Amino acid sequence: MTQLDNPSPPRKSDVARAARLSVAPMMDWTDRHCRYLHRLLSRNTLLYTEMVTSPALVRGGALHLLDHHPDEHPVALQLGGSDPAELAQAARIGAAAGYDEINLNVGCPSDRVQSGTFGAVLMRQPALVADCVRAMQEAVDVEVTVKCRIGVDEQNPQEVLPEFLSRMVGAGVERVSIHARKAWLQGLSPKENRDIPPLDYDLVRQMKGLFPNLHISVNGGITTLDQAVAFLEGGLDGVMVGRAAYHQPADILCAADRRIFGAENDTTAEGAVAAMLPYIEAHLSQGGRLHQVTRHMLGLFAGRPGARGWRRALSEGAHRPDAGPALVEQALTHITDGPETQSA
Repeated sequence: MTQLDNPSPPRKSDVARAARLSVAPMMDWTDRHCRYLHRLLSRNTLLYTEMVTSPALVRGGALHLLDHHPDEHPVALQLGGSDPAELAQAARIGAAAGYDEINLNVGCPSDRVQSGTFGAVLMRQPALVADCVRAMQEAVDVEVTVKCRIGVDEQNPQEVLPEFLSRMVGAGVERVSIHARKAWLQGLSPKENRDIPPLDYDLVRQMKGLFPNLHISVNGGITTLDQAVAFLEGGLDGVMVGRAAYHQPADILCAADRRIFGAENDTTAEGAVAAMLPYIEAHLSQGGRLHQVTRHMLGLFAGRPGARGWRRALSEGAHRPDAGPALVEQALTHITDGPETQSA
């Protein structure tokens, strides 16, 4: 497989620079195939794995969850857990696997996460989070970061978030990502927790004023590259984009290297498709199936003429046993230069 012309794994300062724009860790979405596609669209954006629980790595030996392509760098591993010793061991495993950053999840509101006493429920236990972070830092040389909410349930974010961040800074954390919503652990599903609790971007901006030396990325409800640029110009250090980067990856990532990182040229969705073909061939040769890769490519041409035909061709054909790169090339013929139709 032809690899991108990447140097050796990035230094800590390079990863922090990449964090000016990042694609959020998203369960069932940001797997290694998704990340490879996103890397073709942006050479600089920081990419995150799906959340991997520390018990899965340490007790379950699920090392396959750490599989990634060398071209994904800079790439961060997000861990979920609440036992400092186990998280330290999981972080050590992740660093040994080559990840450039280890991130601790203090934001996921799912029932499964709550039952394991990690994720957003840890906003109630900042001292424990600090202990976890210290243990992880002692175990690895790469940077340990935190992704959190502004609070949970009845907590007052104006009081809780500064205290939480103060604990993180005291534990040696230099970079955090803040989802600018509360998590309501009772009464809302994980999906509802991504939409219903109101966004409070002003509070995140206030935190940058209180902690000027802390690298703060804002997350939640960001749907355009223009919004990301505005947050950066407004004084925040980074922007983390979630669902928009998945459903409309070209809209977010094709111009990111130029607008966020100062590169000269944009990438194209068509170019990414062409570069995915040898990757797909290699995946199939190892016993993989086409749909495992192309499910992440459905939104590549969102809003463009022929997007509906592209999606339909991949959705209907990629599950067939003999499906391969030729199907992707055929699907690409649906993309035209004319105006998009009402049904696309």
